[in-house]
Amino acid sequence: MVNRILIRIKVIQLLYSYLLTQNDISVEQARKQLHDSLDKSYELYHALLVMMIDLTRMQEMNIDYARNKYLPTDEELNPNMRFVDNEFIKSLVENEDLNKYLKENPISWKDDVYMHLLLSKITESDIYNEYMSRPDTDYRIDTEFWREILKKIIIDNDDFAEFLETKSLYWNADLDIINTFVLKTMRRWAEGQEHKLLPMYKDKEDEQFADKLFDDVVKNQDKYNSLIDKFVNTDSWDADRIAFMDRVILLTALSEVMNFPKIPTSVTLNEYIELAKQYSTNRSGVFVNGILDAIIKHLKKEKLIVKE
Repeated sequence: MVNRILIRIKVIQLLYSYLLTQNDISVEQARKQLHDSLDKSYELYHALLVMMIDLTRMQEMNIDYARNKYLPTDEELNPNMRFVDNEFIKSLVENEDLNKYLKENPISWKDDVYMHLLLSKITESDIYNEYMSRPDTDYRIDTEFWREILKKIIIDNDDFAEFLETKSLYWNADLDIINTFVLKTMRRWAEGQEHKLLPMYKDKEDEQFADKLFDDVVKNQDKYNSLIDKFVNTDSWDADRIAFMDRVILLTALSEVMNFPKIPTSVTLNEYIELAKQYSTNRSGVFVNGILDAIIKHLKKEKLIVKE
């Protein structure tokens, strides 16, 4: 689940802080921060799944309270139970992977006041009303209902982003990309695939990717900086005025180009151009593209790298 896109982002963020502060912490401490950040990303993946369970349980409690109050209405005595009986939520509650993770890493949203506000947003939405008024439902429909709720009501909500900051400094920054993994999991289940959660890493190589990338940039930053400065077009760019984030992105990209033979240069180039657009200045995508492309061509010509 922690894929290489997310790892690149985490490595760049840590390198930015580490190099900017002139190595105020040790490499070992920095590496621990990197793994803590990745662990928090995986925690958020599970937390979003648990949130759907807790929202369902909160609504079930609301229904029970209304049913047992003094002089309940007919509607309160005979409520529509489709929301609380959602088959996707039931499969989450019973999921072995989720329960194993929660046994070691307990997560609960039930005591958060914001969850009551969020539940109200859900039950007042057109998505909810349409779902509750359907003549029938099935597992696919139940899952798709929560996918729509997650996409259009929970994630696309500034208040929710602010709320996440109170839960973890890491979570808000990771929300968009982790949400794609949650939606991917739900889509797979709806399509009839095995009800497994995504593993933290695809394989051992991905697990080692972050450490190797970070360590190499720290070790070889002078060599990579020399390459960057050599290919800066002095007519358009001043090496001393390159945005620091652009330099960090280029350092990380060069490390990937030179140390990971299985990753095509085109993939590296495209990924880091997008990261420059997202995390640096308006001109950064064009700049990173030009410099990195020139360096890659030079490295291939000198046979310093041999890959597509």
